[in-house]
Amino acid sequence: MFKKILAACLLLQSASGFAQEMKKVVANNFKELQQYFRYSDAKPVIISGHRGGMLPQFPENSIEAMGKTLTILPSFFEIDPRLTKDSVMVLMHDATLDRTTTMKGKVSDYTYAELQAARLKDRDGNITEFKIPTLEEALEWGKDKTIFNLDNKGIPWVKYVDLLKDKKYPNILLSVRSMEEASFYYKNLKEVMLCVAIKNQADLDAYIKTKIPFNRLVAYVGYTMDPAHEKVYQYLRSKGVMIFISIHPTQDKRKTDLEKVKGYSEELIKRPDIIETDYPALFVNEKK
Repeated sequence: MFKKILAACLLLQSASGFAQEMKKVVANNFKELQQYFRYSDAKPVIISGHRGGMLPQFPENSIEAMGKTLTILPSFFEIDPRLTKDSVMVLMHDATLDRTTTMKGKVSDYTYAELQAARLKDRDGNITEFKIPTLEEALEWGKDKTIFNLDNKGIPWVKYVDLLKDKKYPNILLSVRSMEEASFYYKNLKEVMLCVAIKNQADLDAYIKTKIPFNRLVAYVGYTMDPAHEKVYQYLRSKGVMIFISIHPTQDKRKTDLEKVKGYSEELIKRPDIIETDYPALFVNEKK
């Protein structure tokens, strides 16, 4: 029980104090991606950076934030592709530019060329020198460094199929909003890993009906591990499926870093396999 907790001990430190060598998470092919996401009780808790992770002076959904995070700990990253007016996929969580950039209005109202004038803001609202990256730029940067979980912010499903069908990027997990979306990707892609919401027995039953193999699945179970659904978790793990929680709307909202770390410890005790957080730099794996 304690192997994962010991392997994911929390150390609260300043990001500037770390060496700059990257701690990479590499999947060179689909089999390696499947192995990375295959459940084993011996594996340490995997930390995922929500919106690419956040650090002082390093904005969300930026290549620079992901690169900085990898100098602190190995991580994969949830990122948010969104379409511009001229159908370029860029990284932007919100439908509008106001919160995270120096521009205002909808992303979809601007061409990619127009968005080059924008500069990203960090989590404190400070303007940085960093620009809005395209999805392609992020994938090219990260293909020998990390794994990406693509959330879908209105991207047509067929565009993700086109992106993955030539196997140029084997390091991608697709988050889906429905069993229908999961089935579409499985039908149209021979090699695809899916992050699917399976929060209860009804969700599990619905997934089983799709007949998608369990070795294509990472199970998102919500904001925490709920003892009421322990049988679902046990079944999923018996099939080699990792249990994934996201704490960005809960423990990440605590006021101070020390309070956040206390909340993270509470989640680690419940033994998830993957924790998605806005602040991956507050998790530092200490191997035991």
